[in-house]
Amino acid sequence: MTTVPADPVATYRVQLTPDFAFAEVAGILDHLVDLGISHLYLSPILAAMPGSSHGYDWCPPARISPELGGADGYRLLRAHARAVGIGIILDIVPNHLGIFDAHHNDWWADVMRNGSDSAYAEFFDLDLDFGDGTLCLPWLPADGGLSELRVSNGELWLGDRYLPTADGTHIPGATPGQVLAAQRYRLVPFDSRQIGYRRFLAVNDLAALRQEVPEVYDASHAWLRELAADDMFDGVRVDHLDGLTDPIGYCRRLRVDIGDRLLYVEKGLSVGERLDPELPVDGTTGYEQLRLIECAFTAPSGAVELSEVYHRITGSSGDGDELNARAVALRHVTLVDMFSDRLRRATALFAQTAPEVPVHNVQQAVATMISGARLARPGYPSSNPIVMETIARLRVANPSMTEGLDVLARAFDSPERAPQAVARLGEAVAAVSAKAIEDIGFHRTARLVSANELGCTPLVPTANRDEFHGTLAVRARDWPRALSALSTHDTKRSEDVRARITMIAQTPQRWTVLVLTLWQAAPPPHAQTAYFLLQNLVGVWPDSGIPDASLRARFRDYARKAMREARLISSWTAVDDDAEAAVLDWIDRLLTGTPADLISDFVAVIAEPARDESISRKALSLLTPGVGDVYQGTQWWDDSLTDPDNRRPVDYGPSVDYGRSVADRRGLDHPKAQMIATALAARRRHPDCFGPGGGYAGVVCRGPSGSHVIAFTRDDADGAPQVLVAVVRLAHTFRPGIAREHAVIPLPPGVWRDAFTGTDHYGSVTADVVFGDRPAVVLERL
Repeated sequence: MTTVPADPVATYRVQLTPDFAFAEVAGILDHLVDLGISHLYLSPILAAMPGSSHGYDWCPPARISPELGGADGYRLLRAHARAVGIGIILDIVPNHLGIFDAHHNDWWADVMRNGSDSAYAEFFDLDLDFGDGTLCLPWLPADGGLSELRVSNGELWLGDRYLPTADGTHIPGATPGQVLAAQRYRLVPFDSRQIGYRRFLAVNDLAALRQEVPEVYDASHAWLRELAADDMFDGVRVDHLDGLTDPIGYCRRLRVDIGDRLLYVEKGLSVGERLDPELPVDGTTGYEQLRLIECAFTAPSGAVELSEVYHRITGSSGDGDELNARAVALRHVTLVDMFSDRLRRATALFAQTAPEVPVHNVQQAVATMISGARLARPGYPSSNPIVMETIARLRVANPSMTEGLDVLARAFDSPERAPQAVARLGEAVAAVSAKAIEDIGFHRTARLVSANELGCTPLVPTANRDEFHGTLAVRARDWPRALSALSTHDTKRSEDVRARITMIAQTPQRWTVLVLTLWQAAPPPHAQTAYFLLQNLVGVWPDSGIPDASLRARFRDYARKAMREARLISSWTAVDDDAEAAVLDWIDRLLTGTPADLISDFVAVIAEPARDESISRKALSLLTPGVGDVYQGTQWWDDSLTDPDNRRPVDYGPSVDYGRSVADRRGLDHPKAQMIATALAARRRHPDCFGPGGGYAGVVCRGPSGSHVIAFTRDDADGAPQVLVAVVRLAHTFRPGIAREHAVIPLPPGVWRDAFTGTDHYGSVTADVVFGDRPAVVLERL
């Protein structure tokens, strides 16, 4: 039996489905061994709502999903993985569970039947304060119509949603409306703002759990304790940490339960924000690392030029000041429209601490703070200085709110005064930002859509050399085991699609000509929507030829979702079929004739350097401080867009493609797979350089083209460099040949051997010698 490395080398994320369950995962273990993967990283494994394609809507009692293979299937996978030296990381979902089908959620069904008298009422974050103490369920259309309410086989139904009823309320001959009137809940329009339970973000079918209640924690984690007792996993990933009332307290309990196993948290960090050191975790899932890598490949001058063409096309500026102002306004609208329950409940808690201050003044301050917060979630101890600074800034900008803002300042300055208020506001900031910025905002602004990504911000699309190397040196010291993600099941675009789109910033003039020509040849029905979609279309366009039928269908589905998320010309709750059809017709016009030829010509210019930068990014994700996370299928080229597109099945076999568009994507002879295998083999040979205690130092390349190379060393515990990594950036003007002769990489003393070719180098070497025609190299000191 091969030993699982104590410090992870790299993880491989798999999205489980009934068609790709534990048994099928066991079938790819040999491939993962060939890549050098040390840990299999599974999506949620608990039984979920019927038909779930993701597992984040798990349902009680918490048990391993029979559809995935059940407990026996999981244990067999564990045995197979351990036998080849691969550990397992489990994705757990403490913040919420699924409630759509109450037949499959006894906890929720009991709450619906018995209201506040339910034994499970304390499990959920209920809000019964709407005057009559009933549970308001926002499941009706905007007009409040009950036309879909019916009684069938003695059960009350709303369309295809089962509504549990209290004992004795089905009186013979009663109409559906009469049965409904006898319940401890009432149905309200989805937009009524009368929401009786805290949701995951604004998803009505996912109800939040109160993990701060010991009984809730115990009931939802007993399965994990049993697996820990049998040593059946090597780490966990906690979904949506910032949705919990007490993230630090939760992680402390979880740490006790799982011991010294790996503990990762899904948590966004704003630019410059650091993970709170009081969290007893090994790091985040890596969105902040994704941002840093994305910024390193975005041309600063090109971003400025793209602001100009974006304004010319849409009439909106893409610069930071306007984006920030629009973000604040969008957060406020989203807070009022979708999260009024959060606002009302946070206000009530803060108001209790200052009865002398009018409640409306407190509410105004709370709303302004939620809308203007610059942190992913206020309330962590280390973030308090930033919170106080933000409140001071808001006082200056809003002098009439001073009294209300003072209430907030006192609470954050002494959290023991109002811990629940601070927690409520922090959770609201996380929810509002996720919905307003990542869901709505990222589908509205389009200066460069590769910057519209989890962890990223279009406000700051680039990073300079000092920020890049300085951030990574801190990561090596503080979070050496944190994950480094490029693609996940939640990213808006795959790493390869983003790499292609980022090339636009390296060719802004050619891009401007393309856009203006297309606008003449095929005028769009809505410029802002069209400009956004065009960049994504370029991101997935084939290297040669035009999109086939499969890609066309996928992109049309993506376009519909993007339009509805943006809420500019259509939305999920008010679909405008005519507006959507007009945009889809415009997309169809781009896929034929002159428009298609123009796009193909542009893609032909940027496709190859984009491929090179994809490999460069992959090398950075695997060899910079942290642990590289390879999302399923991204060891080959991947043209996925946002979910569900990025959760399509991956073909690991020799022939069938499942819609992934590149023919040469199998095995280890693919350039990305080669890079992964080379990088991870080097990590395994130098564990002291990459784990805790290992060092990081940037290497400044000289010469007129030196800025086209990112280089660094990974050092042992004594500070001696043992591995040097160099990758190409801004590759459009740094192709193999003469350009690379003008970039000099100063190697540290000694002889350095190329981990892939075996060639030795020493002294100061030019990039053309080190790279040849490759975009990335790994050198090891002899």
